[in-house]
Formats: sequence, structure tokens, C-alpha cells
Amino acid sequence: MGAAAESAKRNPWPGFAARVAPPPPRKGDPPPRCFRQGGACPTPSRMTRRALAPPGLAAPLARYSHAVEVAPGARTVFVSGQLAVAPDGSVPEGAEAQAELIFANLRKILAEAGMGIGDVVRVNAFVTAREHMAGYMRARDRAMGEGTPPASTLVIVSGFTRPEFVVEVEVVAAR
Repeated sequence: MGAAAESAKRNPWPGFAARVAPPPPRKGDPPPRCFRQGGACPTPSRMTRRALAPPGLAAPLARYSHAVEVAPGARTVFVSGQLAVAPDGSVPEGAEAQAELIFANLRKILAEAGMGIGDVVRVNAFVTAREHMAGYMRARDRAMGEGTPPASTLVIVSGFTRPEFVVEVEVVAAR
């Protein structure tokens, strides 16, 4: 076995060994925590997670990762399922509009924890009919951007607490 393979076997997070200066703290961020004893703190967006794509698996059917591994010591936020309710109590019509509002609300919730949508490692989404999948997926793909896509599940359910709701989304974020 070569030295690189041996090193990867001992440390599946080779980026953590790099001497990377920590990013400047942002207001509300907790003090930095290093994942490796004696190592510099990695930059959160690059080093707290990695997508897993084992050989021999078919590619994901949409823009998501088969799995996402989170580094030891990362802060984790679990967000309850969000429905599309605007501050005035209104509910937009249609799956895409509801998903847009849900992702906007998720950004606000994650910001409260000093995180952003780029820190999402897991998405569980629910729609009430197959015809709502495309609208939800367009909104999800726009919201998630171009970074490493999170692990994701989309389930068709029979309904939610009120008939006007057609999408619900819950996420897990780590930084």
C-alpha cells in the first residue's frame, strides 16, 4: 500500500492536517474548535463535511449526495419541518412558491445559529403529490447553490395539517 493510501486509511479527513488559517470570527460565532490535536482550525465551509460517492453506485437521480460525512467536533443544528407560512400568516400557492418561502425561512433559522444554507448536510422533504416534485426540486436546487449538495430524501405524503400546504422541508446543518 502506498504512503498516500496508508495516510488516507489512518485519516479519512486529509484536509484537516493542512495548516490552514482559521477564518475571521463572525458576530455570534462560537470560539473556533480544532478537529485535530495540534492542528489549525480548518475553514468551516471546506472542512466540516465531505460527500461520499462509493464506486459501484449509480449516480444520484437529482442534485444531492448519496451521503455526507460530518467531521468530528462540528456544531450541528437540527431544523424542524418547515411549512410555507409568511410572517403575515399567508401561504403561497403552488409547490415552487412554497418551497422558495420555506428555503428563505430556513436561511433565517440557520443564520440565527451562525450558519447558512451552504452548511446543510441533510434535507428531508415532503410533497403531497408527484406533480409537486418538479417545483420543489427547482426551488431546492436554486437554494442549495453550486456547492457540495447535501444528502436528500423526497417523500410523497397524503397531506399536512392544512390542505393548502403542499411542501414541508426539514434540514440538518453542520459547521
